[in-house]
Amino acid sequence: MGKKLIEICLENVESVLAAQEGGADRVELCSDLFEGGLSPSIGTVRTALRLASIPVNAMVRPRGGDFCYSDIEFEVMLEEVRAFKAEGVNGIVFGILTPDGDIDMERSRQLISLARPLSVTFHRAFDMTRDLSSSLESLISLGVDRVLTSGGEESVLEGAPVLSSLVRQAAGRIIVMPGCGISERNFRRIDGIINADEYHVFVNVDRPSAMRWHPGHIFMGGLLRQSEFTLSSTGVDRVRTIVSTL
Repeated sequence: MGKKLIEICLENVESVLAAQEGGADRVELCSDLFEGGLSPSIGTVRTALRLASIPVNAMVRPRGGDFCYSDIEFEVMLEEVRAFKAEGVNGIVFGILTPDGDIDMERSRQLISLARPLSVTFHRAFDMTRDLSSSLESLISLGVDRVLTSGGEESVLEGAPVLSSLVRQAAGRIIVMPGCGISERNFRRIDGIINADEYHVFVNVDRPSAMRWHPGHIFMGGLLRQSEFTLSSTGVDRVRTIVSTL
């Protein structure tokens, strides 16, 4: 197994520092991973960049749900690219589709032009497209640096045959970065099948809240929710375990 680049998906500054301590090569900084990852706050980005030396890519996703955005939502995305670029992030992560499930070429082109010379990653909106092979060629024509994908399946392990095919199709023209469901237990097996150069990994651990008083009848979210008294962040040892296999 050759040297692989490991990117950690995370949502707070403590996790950025944990990923760095564990030996990760890069992080994707988001908010609300319960929604699959939304744009981080400018304060989170600014603090992460001040305290960490590891490259930070920032998510640009204004809401959960689909990847077909209104004109106002697209304006928000443009403003976030401007703001994150001004703060000095390493790269921008986004995904935007047409109503028919194709890559939105025009809006993607605008976001990429605004982000440059930063690195550009197209996220797992790619997995929601009608034809992965055709969509990959679209991203290549746009000059996207990498695409985050599970091969159109719920996890990388299930999508491994398709991911292997996408890596071969890319032929060095774009980085195909597998992500979703990769752990310490299956990383070697996955890499043996796909043989990608970069992997996107979420390796969190839970810890109890510092709160001793727990009112049991008040919740900050909807019916499908995480406990307010369990906090989640990147596990240093989990990162270190994956990195140690490289």
